[in-house]
Amino acid sequence: MIRAWLMQHGFVFFLTLKRLIATPVTSLLSVIVMGIALSLPTGVYVLMENLSAISGQTVSSPQMSLFLKLDIKKEDIESVKQRMEKDSQILSFQFISKDAALHQLQQSNGLADISVNLARNPLPDAFIVHALENMPENLEKLRATMQSWPEIEHVQFDSAWAERLNALFKLGRFVVLMLATLLSVAIIAIMFNTIRLQILTKRDEIEISKLIGATDSFIRRPFLYFGAIQGLAGGATAWLIMTLAIHTLNEELGTLALFYDFDFQLQQLSPSDSISLLLFSAWLGWLGARLSVANHLWQIEPR
Repeated sequence: MIRAWLMQHGFVFFLTLKRLIATPVTSLLSVIVMGIALSLPTGVYVLMENLSAISGQTVSSPQMSLFLKLDIKKEDIESVKQRMEKDSQILSFQFISKDAALHQLQQSNGLADISVNLARNPLPDAFIVHALENMPENLEKLRATMQSWPEIEHVQFDSAWAERLNALFKLGRFVVLMLATLLSVAIIAIMFNTIRLQILTKRDEIEISKLIGATDSFIRRPFLYFGAIQGLAGGATAWLIMTLAIHTLNEELGTLALFYDFDFQLQQLSPSDSISLLLFSAWLGWLGARLSVANHLWQIEPR
């Protein structure tokens, strides 16, 4: 039973491939149109992923400055250290004593004379804290928690950059979703019309098949395979477009890197993203074919 089912589907699959090859120009144009349409949201997605990687490298551990009270004792400093070691939100921290801070101030250009004339050291002991996450709400909670510690005078942290970065990525994700939705509808419409034309072209063949007892599932199977194969080919075309585009951009970035002394390469689609693209495109083709068949096939009845 399973063998017969596989043979039927295999026969329909290769028959559909022959039909695609029999009309190479029409099939190629449809595949190219779908590939270009899919490459647009895919390109924005790849851009957002690369920007996320860059931001992850540059701000992967957001930094806060904890200024301790001036009359702090060594035991209190150790207590703060122990609290930060136990906090899972803190990736790492560095203690800077008031003497070390004053020494750094004395080494600064334009401030050496001022610092030498100071009667006493006005700088507090401080910690430089690197947070584990860069989500604005989590960073704000961590800042509020450390600000409540009795040994802390002030926690300095500019959360505006994190909020702007988060807003940028939200906008990017929305753009990807909007483009993917609009262009997916366009691909479904293209496949819907393509299958409609095929059904009309093969009207006599469908009528004869129904006369000899062919079921609706048997008749619509080649059209569904046609849509899925074209959709899959469109996804493969989109993947190829993105691969070539990123390769070309990386060559230009390599030339630019020589002048600005930086090394950065755009990352290609990951294997999981590539598979998702191919499966999604095949599903779009299948869905367009399925809707078209459901809308037009019932109208054809043997005379």
